[in-house]
Amino acid sequence: MNNIKNDLLSGLTVALALVPEAIAFAFVCHISPMIGLYAAFIMGLVTSIIGGRPGMISGATGAVAVVLAALVVSHGVEYLFAAVVIMGILQLLAGLLKLGKFVRFIPHPVMLGFVNGLAIVIFIAQLGQFKNGAGKNAAWMSGPELYLMIALVLLTMAIIAFLPRLTKAVPASLVAIVVTTALAFVLRRADIVHLRTVIDFVKMLDPTITSLKGGLPSFHIPQVPLNLETLKIIFPYAALAASVGLIESLLTLTLVDELTETRGHGNRECLGQGAANLICGFFGAMGGCAMIGQSMINIKSGGRGRLSGVAAAIALLAFVMLGSGFIEVIPVASLVGVMFIVVISTFEWTSFRNFKKIPKSDAFIIILVSVITVVEDLAIAVLIGVIVSALVFAWKKGSQIEIHSETNQEGSKVYHLRGQLFFGSAKNFADLFHPADDPDDVIIDFHYSRVHDHSGIEAINALAERYCKLGKTLHLIDLSPECALLLDTAGDMVDVKVYEDLKNWHIATNKLG
Repeated sequence: MNNIKNDLLSGLTVALALVPEAIAFAFVCHISPMIGLYAAFIMGLVTSIIGGRPGMISGATGAVAVVLAALVVSHGVEYLFAAVVIMGILQLLAGLLKLGKFVRFIPHPVMLGFVNGLAIVIFIAQLGQFKNGAGKNAAWMSGPELYLMIALVLLTMAIIAFLPRLTKAVPASLVAIVVTTALAFVLRRADIVHLRTVIDFVKMLDPTITSLKGGLPSFHIPQVPLNLETLKIIFPYAALAASVGLIESLLTLTLVDELTETRGHGNRECLGQGAANLICGFFGAMGGCAMIGQSMINIKSGGRGRLSGVAAAIALLAFVMLGSGFIEVIPVASLVGVMFIVVISTFEWTSFRNFKKIPKSDAFIIILVSVITVVEDLAIAVLIGVIVSALVFAWKKGSQIEIHSETNQEGSKVYHLRGQLFFGSAKNFADLFHPADDPDDVIIDFHYSRVHDHSGIEAINALAERYCKLGKTLHLIDLSPECALLLDTAGDMVDVKVYEDLKNWHIATNKLG
């Protein structure tokens, strides 16, 4: 029963935080605010019911909005809906092909960079609320207006920070919003006209918005030409939006897993995100993905079950249909304060404290991914982070290969190889041997080494040829079954043959006749 109460109250808090985000992202995408609000409702409802991570919140997001904005500007909103349909189909295919598991290959430094970068993006997005007007005409607040804005933000943050020390019966974020809204009501009654932009968040976002009233989203087939030319236009946008959405959703899923000490299902989340975006495209919504900020609000407020996401989606729709007047009186400063708390709790401050304790390469990757997330986008940041991490790993492993030599009773020189033989270490492997200085019979012991790829096989082949040209015999002993399989599979590409002796050692010798 207590979990149900927490989920319902947390869902209400999340719904309040979803409204300004959905409107803001709609403007980023150059579309009507209602299209963003419908996306927040559909994404939140569908992913909460069939997604792979209870307690995680999805909705209209800036990452998807930025990708699709250029399509809207150049071709119109109907092409947006068509792209969201394709985006959903691609994400469903990713789920059916079980591609969600590949998120486990994202290294921890990349995760830290992703989280820190998103926290910075959220923070920067809130700074726009300290301006009056929109676009080039926007100007920073000053005087009493700025002081009131800062005071309400700090009040919100103080309530969220200190109320849990007194009681956890209700979400601190919800109490903060109620208190600051009540204070805003008093200020409105005082008729402080020049301070109203601080109070009415809708007017803060765009002065042309006067009402958010709307009905239920209705079925709508995108009105675009059904031909190959249309597909060529929308597919690149859809593919990029699908990849960005899945990366952000799966990384958020992993983060929520760590916070709740439970495990979500990546492939099921891919299916949930795909189904939600497919429905968005056919119901006049902009699409989206998981939202780290709102997910953090939900988790911190006690929302851990699927009911929290369902409650947030239904509350959001109810606000839009029935409570637009109440939404418009919520002070923007209150919502900014909530998001600042999210920024503080999202940012991995320990990553700074641990910089001196972790490898310099990991510290560099954290900073690199954070910066790229801020200046470019999440998908590129994660991709570059994974590539750099892989290259660093290959470099380190490639340099960790060495040999120790001895001469046995038969006069043969025995090399004991240590390390992994693959593309990153193949050159170092070749440099370890000097065939001209070795006796006629040479043995390489692979007991403490493994061959992992074609580059490793070619390195062995090249070394065998060097010994062969000098008329010397090369033996490879104690190869693992996997290594032996690689050599067997290679066939004529490697001038060696593999067999097992009486001691069950895998031995290879160069073909000298």
